Amino acid sequence: MTTARDLLFVAMDMPSTRPLERGDLSLALAGAELIDLLGPGVVTLDGEFVLPTGRTASADPQLDLALAAVAPVADGETVEDWLWRRGRGLSDAYLAALEADGLLGREERRRFLVLRTSRMVLADSPGRRRAAHRWAADEPVLLALAAVIGISGPPPVPEPPAGPVSTILTAVRHAVEELTAERHRRARRLDEARQTYVRRGF
Repeated sequence: MTTARDLLFVAMDMPSTRPLERGDLSLALAGAELIDLLGPGVVTLDGEFVLPTGRTASADPQLDLALAAVAPVADGETVEDWLWRRGRGLSDAYLAALEADGLLGREERRRFLVLRTSRMVLADSPGRRRAAHRWAADEPVLLALAAVIGISGPPPVPEPPAGPVSTILTAVRHAVEELTAERHRRARRLDEARQTYVRRGF
């Protein structure tokens, strides 16, 4: 299991202080992948730049894909740029992987007499229990990533020591803040457009 998958379990199991946006989750998942790649020395950071070391990744398919997404040394790429590129649609990819592994299914519900609806539910699994254990143990990296997307454990969230992990967490926070600001700008433009249409009689 990986930090990214543990984060996804936590995101689906724990209440959040704001609506959980898939874009925010995708960026946090990308950050979790990068932290997991740092651990065995598959990638390294040169300041804010992500560099491959030439080592192979683990047997985890998602981490293999994450490593393949790291730019060659000659090109260079900042942590934040990598988060944006790797994070595009990443939450959907992880959800699809959970469903393919039988860890996520649809619970059928009947509304009224004829309407059927369904919602995604997590199956009980060792991975889900492991994520819950890490959460209960106040594991700093998992708590910090969850806090960025609005899921808070017992305050205060412990900060990891300064270093590459801290650099990645800071980049995830900046990217999520930027995405949140862009959503607010779009909502404001839509609201202004609606008001304009109303004034013109449409």
